[in-house]
Amino acid sequence: MSLLSVENLELRHGLLEAVRGVSLTLEQGQTVALVGANGAGKTTLLRALAGAHRPSGGTITFDGVDITRRRAHECVRMGISLVPEGRRLFGNLTVEENLLVAAQRKRPGHWNVETLLEAFPLLQRLRHQRAATLSGGEQQAAAIGRALISNPRLLLLDEVSLGLAPLAVDAVYSSLATVIAAGATILLVEQDLTRAVSVAQRVVCMLEGRFVLEGRAAELSREQITDAYFGLQRPAGVGA
Repeated sequence: MSLLSVENLELRHGLLEAVRGVSLTLEQGQTVALVGANGAGKTTLLRALAGAHRPSGGTITFDGVDITRRRAHECVRMGISLVPEGRRLFGNLTVEENLLVAAQRKRPGHWNVETLLEAFPLLQRLRHQRAATLSGGEQQAAAIGRALISNPRLLLLDEVSLGLAPLAVDAVYSSLATVIAAGATILLVEQDLTRAVSVAQRVVCMLEGRFVLEGRAAELSREQITDAYFGLQRPAGVGA
């Protein structure tokens, strides 16, 4: 049984149909990259999986349980954590305090303050520094750490490299590789195709609310992905 199963999911913003009948499965320990241009529906899909956006149709099943109508706090309790675009840390709290706030909903598991600081070495010297004073890359690492400290079974990452300098992206992805090696299950939204393919076993491309390409990362060429990304082709038979 798949850890996550999405069937014919429909998501709306008022009259706007943002996600149109998508289906997806995610296995335990797998990393899937969800790519696509701005407005493709990626963030809306992640928010729905985290319980922050109510579907208008379809189903979301997590570890055999229908969570389509579950609220965000219930999804967190079940083991789903979202790192939203823009990080959204508590700016007046230190890095360690941000982690400890999230740890109040902690599930049993590998991640705690010390193991997170080991996985994200750029945060070690910053643990007592206010989040508002951090650079973009440091804030992104802290936001991922904050999500991980609850020991989620599924980690949803929205736009990991957005707005970051190349060196900051290198540092964040280096730490993310450690998280993946530890057995995390991740659905990663990323516009940097090279980064996405480098860490994912599978790649799914969205265009105008639909999945237009899906396959194993090792079997998809960059040309196939970029063509789907920009809507230059719409292969038949895509799906989970």
